This record gives sequence, C-alpha cells and structure tokens, in this order.
Amino acid sequence: MSAKKFIELVTDTFGLEDPKKSSKKKSIKNLLKKLNEKKDSIDTALKEKLDKKKKKELKEEKDILLAQIKKGEKILEKLNS
Repeated sequence: MSAKKFIELVTDTFGLEDPKKSSKKKSIKNLLKKLNEKKDSIDTALKEKLDKKKKKELKEEKDILLAQIKKGEKILEKLNS
C-alpha cells in the first residue's frame, strides 16, 4: 500500500481532517499522531462503564486503529530508509 493510499484510507475511515499537503513523511507523522490520540481517547472510554455492545464496538475500532498505526509506521520506516 502506498503512502498516499494509506493516508486517504485512514482519514476517510476515521473521519480525521485531511493532513496538509506537505511532504509524505510529515503527513504520515501527523496522521500517526492523530491515530494515537484517537486510540488514547478510546482507551479512556473503555475504562468507563459501558454496555456490552458499545464496548465491543470500541474494541473493534481500537483493533483497526492499531493495525493502521502499524501500517503507517512501516511506511514511515520505509520512507526513512
């Protein structure tokens, strides 16, 4: 998956704002930062008492976020080398 497709996919999937049109590295770093912030907010929401359905949805979203973070880190590592 190319860096451009990754950025588009993640911003569309999680409703994040489009990163500014800067270098690929900077865009991916900003996107990873936003994904980590979203993951942290999900973690805090999971600590609260929620019904089973909502908790399951949050866990699924967190799993997807973690997979996207890993992909983004791989692409960033690839761009750095």
